[in-house]
Amino acid sequence: MRVTEVNVRKMKMMMKNPFTTSFGTFQEKEFLLVEAKDEDGNSGWGESVAFHSPWYSEETVETNLHIIRDFLVPIVLENDIEHPDEVNELFGHLRKNNMAKAAVEGAVWDLYTKREKIPLAQALGGTKEKIEVGISIGINEDMEQLAETVSGFIEEGYKRIKVKIKPGFDVHVMRELRKRFPDVPMMADANSAYRLEDLAVLKELDQFGLTMIEQPLASDDIIDHAKLQPQLTTPICLDESIHSLEDARKAVELGSTKIINIKIGRVGGLTESKKIHDYCQEQNIPVWCGGMLESGIGRAHNVALTTLPNFILPGDTAGSSRYWEEDIISPEVTVEDGYITVPTEAGIGYGINEHALDKYTIDTYQFRKQ
Repeated sequence: MRVTEVNVRKMKMMMKNPFTTSFGTFQEKEFLLVEAKDEDGNSGWGESVAFHSPWYSEETVETNLHIIRDFLVPIVLENDIEHPDEVNELFGHLRKNNMAKAAVEGAVWDLYTKREKIPLAQALGGTKEKIEVGISIGINEDMEQLAETVSGFIEEGYKRIKVKIKPGFDVHVMRELRKRFPDVPMMADANSAYRLEDLAVLKELDQFGLTMIEQPLASDDIIDHAKLQPQLTTPICLDESIHSLEDARKAVELGSTKIINIKIGRVGGLTESKKIHDYCQEQNIPVWCGGMLESGIGRAHNVALTTLPNFILPGDTAGSSRYWEEDIISPEVTVEDGYITVPTEAGIGYGINEHALDKYTIDTYQFRKQ
């Protein structure tokens, strides 16, 4: 397979509602889309999940654009690629910049599976026709509004509720939600807001029977999490700490985690995601797919990945309408009674809404094989 052209679009879309975490609040989402084309005119799409500011990781939209334009695109255009797994190897000598790598690799995966006329999920080794999905709810200090939001998503059939927490917005929130929703699978996401000194607060969360507490300690830590986990009955799930198979292996061997959140962008692409999935399956560590407020293209990649057998916990891949008045794919991702039906069409399984794509594009960059 020869990639002969790569197009990069800088997008700007307004989310339906503000989204608040321990890092802050935002509603406008800037991101990059990558389109890879072959000599026959086939087209594959990937999405960078980097944000405008480096609050989740060191990567941003602008740094991703630099890495994609000046390093990754030349590699893809200069090499014949038999299988998308080779892209992971071709990018291996470049340090980090995983979200940029995942965007380009994702476009190649979509292109490859369209050429082969098979669904992306099938190419990855997926086995599910439907996937369970949960919902992620940002910080809302109005408890009545928060409870009303949770109730609405439960009525829609979502299989798990994730609530963002931070110091001062934790125990009393989970206590109130548990009173109102005693039997609903629920988890708390701390986004690295706590330290070991907060042990007493974190231990209080044990009483609420949470499925997990996600990334309570520092974003680059696995040592302190190994100290914390034995003191909690609630399983710790690592998110920001896991950037590769090696990170996952070390965290599991140290006892830092009992569950791992796999985000395609955070670990550098679908190939590395598969490796982490396979290792965790061997070690009996459940995995689930985290969300990064993706548009439909990134969401479609998440759907395909979640069909792998060890994704046994509901992920954050909610329907398009959860975040957007209008998505850039057609049809949009929809949730019925807490499930997404996995598309059977070739590639990511969703078409591109060209009108919406152009409407939300604020800049374009084109690269062709010389």
